[in-house]
Amino acid sequence: MNLNILFTCAGRRNYLINYFKKALDGNGIVYAADMSLSAPAMVDADKAILVPTIYSENYIDELKKIITDYNINAVISLNDLELPILSKHKAELEACGAKVIVSSERVIDITFDKLETFNFIKSIGIDTPLTYTNLEDAKKAIENKELNFPLVVKPRWGSASIGIDFPDTLEELDLAFKLQKIKLKKSILNTVSNQDIDNAILIQEKIDGQEYGMDIVNNFNADYFGSFVREKYSMRCGETDKAISIIEDRFEKLGEKISSHLKHVGTLDCDIFVTEDKVYVLELNPRFGGGYPFSHEAGINTAAIYIEWLKGNNDVSKFNNYQHGRLFSKCDRIIEIHTPKQT
Repeated sequence: MNLNILFTCAGRRNYLINYFKKALDGNGIVYAADMSLSAPAMVDADKAILVPTIYSENYIDELKKIITDYNINAVISLNDLELPILSKHKAELEACGAKVIVSSERVIDITFDKLETFNFIKSIGIDTPLTYTNLEDAKKAIENKELNFPLVVKPRWGSASIGIDFPDTLEELDLAFKLQKIKLKKSILNTVSNQDIDNAILIQEKIDGQEYGMDIVNNFNADYFGSFVREKYSMRCGETDKAISIIEDRFEKLGEKISSHLKHVGTLDCDIFVTEDKVYVLELNPRFGGGYPFSHEAGINTAAIYIEWLKGNNDVSKFNNYQHGRLFSKCDRIIEIHTPKQT
């Protein structure tokens, strides 16, 4: 059975393009769509398709046309900002014949809005950093010794660690909060932040501990499959740069708990900090994250699992060979950007 996969907002996720091409083994085509033909992932895709910005009035119509014209079987988004759009239009896109692997609007609302993420994590009894959207409330908490420096100041709706500051004093907090508002208006986050611009900046407790990434994988019916964890050794530009695979029962239980309450579809990328006595969950991202290659190389082939699920096959155990203690590091490679195979 041949399958054609469309990656939207393909960007720099060359590794995902290649993982899916390898898993398909010639039995299908991997398409990459982006608003720029010079996006690196467009080079590695079998076919590259230029599309308008996700906020364009005709973006969804363009995706419908692509699904129909190229007999697309599955659509996978690689950008946080696109997820709410695809989720909202999921039914009409799927009416064109493709499975859109995106979670429900409820799940996207919870995970895309970091304040809602905070409320959700708290509601299911999991530790998460104290979070405020009001500067005066945060200062009052500092005065009452409920909140301590250093703090984290970041956009409420954000992507790839855009615009994070770490103030150590009240003066720095004031400046960081003001600067965040200015930068927000100039960034790609301006559109989404306008829905509640007065509460668009978060002030958050900074957790000191060991950082982990965890992929919680559900099937396409939102049933739990497994959790795959990596201990982060270093970060670069908001993404994991070095990490080692970890298998521990406490993480498996944590992943299953989040899965059962959230009911997301596909993979959920989670940020976790572990202190001496607590495990804190910071963020939930319902998409392939920048840490996925570390888990893939350690033995969980989510790309192949997706393809089997698309074919209707539920026995995917042979693609789960996750091993503890495998250390990997990303490295740069340079590629020449010819005009890609535009279709």
